Amino acid sequence: MDITLAEEIMLLSLDEESGAARQRQAAGWAVAAGILVELVLAERIAVSGKHLELTGTEPTGVPLLDGRLPLMETWLRGRRRRVSDWLTKDHMRAVSATLESLAARGLVVEERHKVLGMFPVRRYPEADATVEVALRARLDAAVLGDTEPDERTATLIALLHSAKLHRLAFPGHRASEVRPRMGEIAAGKWAAEAVRVAIREVQVAMIAATAATAAAVS
Repeated sequence: MDITLAEEIMLLSLDEESGAARQRQAAGWAVAAGILVELVLAERIAVSGKHLELTGTEPTGVPLLDGRLPLMETWLRGRRRRVSDWLTKDHMRAVSATLESLAARGLVVEERHKVLGMFPVRRYPEADATVEVALRARLDAAVLGDTEPDERTATLIALLHSAKLHRLAFPGHRASEVRPRMGEIAAGKWAAEAVRVAIREVQVAMIAATAATAAAVS
């Protein structure tokens, strides 16, 4: 696997020059969801109803994914836990792990600054644009063009659509211009049932989290 769904979402979120994350909260949920879906695809976890089930702990060979497995195993401990609870617990840590993975791949560079000379801030400007360029070309072909997306691209679009990250994926277009096609792809029959169930529960969890955040702010 060249790059994970979580890393793709994180690349879309990062400003290429400043390295600051845009729509950080929504992107964080989508990043955690991307890792979760990858583990479903790798048959290490399954989604049963609204709950997670650990089905295997063998390494996948992808450090970003393998780092979540022992955390999930400890967290579950034979208990029934909801998808939404895991995403709530993991989304901030998942962002940090994904940024570290991108830096290890040489796609971004970690820079440390202090705001007002006191508060440490980390930024991740882009070091190698080739992956993001290819990624955006795939998204453009599927959403703005007439190319049918493969399963991974469709999964990515479904995650971006669920987290309302339309502007990150298509910064030169209004959300209203791309939302219908992204929704059509997200609703399509492009994945195995196990993945579709996982995506659906991830969508529900992210919608609930967004609503709760909005309520807390208002």
